[in-house]
Amino acid sequence: MKRLRDQLQQLIYKIINPVVSLFIKIGLTPNMITLLGLIFNMVVTGILIFGAEKSNRGDLSYIGYAGGLILFAGLFDMLDGQVARMSNKSSKFGALFDSVLDRYSEMILFFGICYYLVAHHYFLSSVFAFMALIGSMMVSYVRSRAEGLGVSCTGGLMQRPERIVLISISGIACGITASVIGSDFKLYIPNTNIQVFETMSIFTFPIAVMAVLTNLTAIGRLKEAKLALDEADDPDNPDNRDLKEEAEQTFKKEDILKSEKKYSKSFFITVLLCTGIGGFGELAAQKKNSEADRFPKPAEKAMMFYLQRTSNTNTIVYSLNYDEEKKLKKSEPIKVYWIRYTEPGSPIKKLNFIEKKFAYGIKARDTGNDTWSLSMVAYDKLSIKLRKGIAGGYNAFVTINNRDYIFQKAYIKIDGGSFWSPNIPYIDIFAKDETKGHEIIHRINNPKSKKNG
Repeated sequence: MKRLRDQLQQLIYKIINPVVSLFIKIGLTPNMITLLGLIFNMVVTGILIFGAEKSNRGDLSYIGYAGGLILFAGLFDMLDGQVARMSNKSSKFGALFDSVLDRYSEMILFFGICYYLVAHHYFLSSVFAFMALIGSMMVSYVRSRAEGLGVSCTGGLMQRPERIVLISISGIACGITASVIGSDFKLYIPNTNIQVFETMSIFTFPIAVMAVLTNLTAIGRLKEAKLALDEADDPDNPDNRDLKEEAEQTFKKEDILKSEKKYSKSFFITVLLCTGIGGFGELAAQKKNSEADRFPKPAEKAMMFYLQRTSNTNTIVYSLNYDEEKKLKKSEPIKVYWIRYTEPGSPIKKLNFIEKKFAYGIKARDTGNDTWSLSMVAYDKLSIKLRKGIAGGYNAFVTINNRDYIFQKAYIKIDGGSFWSPNIPYIDIFAKDETKGHEIIHRINNPKSKKNG
């Protein structure tokens, strides 16, 4: 495998050498080319973020565009080293600069991929992308750390060139396939609703494979380094005494540095659409709202209320949650789920972990006497009570002007901004008077918005 890889590398060098010669003639240094590679990867991330914000789930063209540019940016990984060799400008700092910017490029690229996948609700795929990022970093780190101890450690299937080629080719293939067979093509196990493939899988499945292979490569390199270091530590091997002394000195230095080292924290963006409503003001006067009236009204059994947004007709439903004995669950009386009106058949889908914990989930506290206090995880200022009404059935009540009304729905108005930082002028609360039956609309204005109606 290594021999084949080396042969392919030499073939690529023969192809790119004319370009290398041109770069040398116009005065481009190896460090400039390394920096250009980083810039191109930043552009790739920009394309993915733009696609996440401006396109819908069914538009995979941005994946194809990003894949093509990833492949182009990957060439600069080879060009900088070849320019350094052919122009005799190799340096230790250049090697360090190249290594550091390669890490930045890869992390920025995976950030763009994760952003796109989360924005279009491919949550599981985004987890695999994050695992692939971890594995990619560890492949490079194990090699660097082992070489610092005097051990060569270059084995494995998922080195940086392979990773770049796999991501870029899968992205290009996904974009092209979507234009041929459509982005909504899906395959199911016969006579079941279990989906095994969709067009997006052409891009996400290789990322899942990469998530596994990168971490296996890192572990394999760790084992390889262990064998070499154990041999160096063997007191019966006089040829390795110098290496052993060097390793011991290195470990002593590491022990000193441990007390001063600051560990960077990995994070995954969990701020979703509704988290932007935290700074809203108090309930305002009644206002008519024609926008919300154009949205579909769910006809779900046991539904208490629902939530809709300007973005699309997909709806969050909050319904009573019964146990097997048809009794309301005391610890979790409300269940939350999607109705995906934008998808064929308007399927019902569960919230993913991030949506449940940080955006659309609801907290319930049993207050006794068959009543519960409810609060939205993204906006706990709106007090909701779950109790039986005068008709004997359960209702969710909100207090408006010191009076309880039956909570029917909430409508979030979005006017520009971005996916992660939307401009939300207001939220309309639709409620009904329990005794008189007339409906009211109360508006929660956002004082931070310039367009709060």
